[in-house]
Amino acid sequence: MFTRLRLPDRLEGERTVLRRHEPANLEVFKRWYADPEVVRLTRYQDGPMRPEEIERFFVARVLGPGSLTFAIHVRASDRLIGTCAFSQLDGDNGSALFHITIGEKDCWGQGYGGEATELMLEHAFERLGLHRVGLSVFEFNERALRSYRRVGFVVEGRAREAILRDGRWWDEIQMSILEGEWRARRAAHRAARRARPIEAGTT
Repeated sequence: MFTRLRLPDRLEGERTVLRRHEPANLEVFKRWYADPEVVRLTRYQDGPMRPEEIERFFVARVLGPGSLTFAIHVRASDRLIGTCAFSQLDGDNGSALFHITIGEKDCWGQGYGGEATELMLEHAFERLGLHRVGLSVFEFNERALRSYRRVGFVVEGRAREAILRDGRWWDEIQMSILEGEWRARRAAHRAARRARPIEAGTT
């Protein structure tokens, strides 16, 4: 059953730690969202955000009293590398939208975003009692599509030619994962881990 959406101070994984954002993180946000390569994957507008626009977003959506946003840190170094959040909570139907940005480009493709997503899904389904978590991703963001599929999201629809980038039109893809799907994947992964030592010991 759905409980009122409330995020803890931190969620911990093997390689990442998710923590509440601090005001000092604004300067990192300004660098991320002024980078054309980052905003190409995250914004509907084709261009970097202005500093004052980033600050308004950060204060209202990241630090605001109703914020459902975490900073993504590398566990080993405590380096801030990204941000993730829930939005558009529908308590009556137990659903929310998920968002994630890895702003440090040297961390792309390293699995940090996947683990952060798994931590958020575990919190959504195990502690918050949500039924469905959805997201949208641009068709050209193939790395993100692979990452979402790996953690269990499935494509459920697309807005055709909704995004203009690089001189051509691209689809915006809608994906989701349901609580039952998440629990089945978790059970399968646990069963596989239990089976590995047995298989290793066979001759």
